[in-house]
Amino acid sequence: MLRTVYLILILLGVNTVLYSQEISLFEQFNGRYDYTAIGNTLNPAENNLDHSFCEPLASSQADLNLDTNCTIIAAYLYWAGSGSGDLEVNFNDTPIVADYTYTTNYSDATYGTLTYFACMANVTDLILSSGNGSYTLSDLDITNILLSIPGYCENRTNFAGWSLYIVYENPALPLNQVNLFQGLEIINRNVQEKIIVLENVNVLDNDDAKIGFLAWEGDNALNYGESLSINGNIISNPPLNAADNAFNGTNSFTNSTTFYNGDLDVYNIENNIAIGDTSVDIKLTTGGYDSNGFFQADLILLNNIITVLNSQLPDATITIDAYYTTCGTRDLEIDFTVHNLNSTDILPTNTPIAFYANNALIGVTATLEPIAIGASESNTVTFQIQNSIPDNFNLTVIVDDNGTGTGSVIEIIETNNTAIQDISLIPLPEVIPLDPLTNCDLTNNTAIFDLTEIESQIDGSYSNLYYFLSIADLQTHFNPINLTNYYQSLTTPQTIYLKAETSSCYAIYTFELLTENCPPFIPEGFSPNNDGINDHFNITGLYTIFEKHKLLIYNRWGTLIFEGNNDLKWYGIANRGINDGHRVPTGTYFYVLHLNDDKYKPMTGWVYLNY
Repeated sequence: MLRTVYLILILLGVNTVLYSQEISLFEQFNGRYDYTAIGNTLNPAENNLDHSFCEPLASSQADLNLDTNCTIIAAYLYWAGSGSGDLEVNFNDTPIVADYTYTTNYSDATYGTLTYFACMANVTDLILSSGNGSYTLSDLDITNILLSIPGYCENRTNFAGWSLYIVYENPALPLNQVNLFQGLEIINRNVQEKIIVLENVNVLDNDDAKIGFLAWEGDNALNYGESLSINGNIISNPPLNAADNAFNGTNSFTNSTTFYNGDLDVYNIENNIAIGDTSVDIKLTTGGYDSNGFFQADLILLNNIITVLNSQLPDATITIDAYYTTCGTRDLEIDFTVHNLNSTDILPTNTPIAFYANNALIGVTATLEPIAIGASESNTVTFQIQNSIPDNFNLTVIVDDNGTGTGSVIEIIETNNTAIQDISLIPLPEVIPLDPLTNCDLTNNTAIFDLTEIESQIDGSYSNLYYFLSIADLQTHFNPINLTNYYQSLTTPQTIYLKAETSSCYAIYTFELLTENCPPFIPEGFSPNNDGINDHFNITGLYTIFEKHKLLIYNRWGTLIFEGNNDLKWYGIANRGINDGHRVPTGTYFYVLHLNDDKYKPMTGWVYLNY
């Protein structure tokens, strides 16, 4: 189960001074959690009653006795006092430096401005290693401040003290939400009322709901107009904390009334909050007239507030684990995971998930199964990005969003549902032309080509090469040409596309297959004896290639005896002159071949006919 799940300020190793810091959410825990606190004053007596001291004690001690079934999750040390701040103290012989320091001022009519401070340090590791036992805080030194500025002691606002807060896990506890708020706020005769709104709480069940306070400088003897209200209801914890004297130097964890000028108190508030509440209103008041008609007011410094609420809610978050783009397409594949880590209840099935590209909705999906507390669900979706969106864009994925910015699940935190990723699509590469391949016409304007010969024109190193008949086939990798070294062209010219794959994309080349009429081969003789072998004047590379040719045959006296064309071959039979239709005798005949191709002159020669 997730331990610490929500942190407002993370400044490790750097002390932060915050002036007049309003109390706000510091850290949130969700699970089977609760808290306890110990601490002690460094005042030897209540400063309002005893004028004999103007310096704090050198040290004070308190005991931690946590049940063995409890596991410490976090531990925070608070210390406070008069003055602008002592940022380093000693805690069980370990130097502790403040992670956060808050200060606030009180303007006194007689002594001017008086400053007060509160510090906090994360001491989880120290408490984990030390465990139960006695803890002593020392070296909280404000003596010089008190002696140099007499207003603190004269005004009886000299104080110092400390407290240790422990957040722990126990499997026997219900599922709770623990919210720790901190800062430093003041009420006094000048500011007699303060309202603090605690945000980011979720109340599903108010049974055993409680709220705790750490406050400083409260005086038991000054109970004039003093009240502490939750959602408009004055709360009390008699006899320790009366309704008109909430800040009276008490410790609810030990029932001590001698936590001089400090209050470490906790109240049950199950009747002061309602199921469905997402905030709590805290109101503090001080100031009133005594029996002699004089105005009196306690000065109270509120340092932190902690709430423990039974809150069974999921908390959906989402991460973009990976994304994949396909070269030359606008397809985007997204691997994502929906988490329910910061939760006290399952995340239901069909929790919607919206995907935006530059804030334009590109698609919606949903979770497939209920996601248990601390669990997650991974999935993959693919979208085609609209052409109106540029190749480089911002992908935003929001869980619990139905595509209109509206969710359907009440969550512990409603502001952590988004994941963002910069996306770069890979556009279709530029088509690079290459020189054509040329080969002789075999028949009907087609030829046989070795397509791999084109690779000598390509620069670069490629993992795979594929040939396609169209750019569309290349993009979808559909129907690549298989016999690349013995490819018969379909027409002339015919365009071929070459995909040259790289590790990230591919290059596109294009070239043409040109079929040309090569010179025919004319034999020196033939034997038209009907034996099925060489029965006609077979001029290879002529018929169905030079379709418009004309073949003229002359006898030795120069008489035209045969005229042929693409559809009429010479089988030794005359079709001109007196022997028309008859076989010609054995002998040598003269031919004239008109190819009717601008590249070639008429071809002439002798052929011997023998039966």
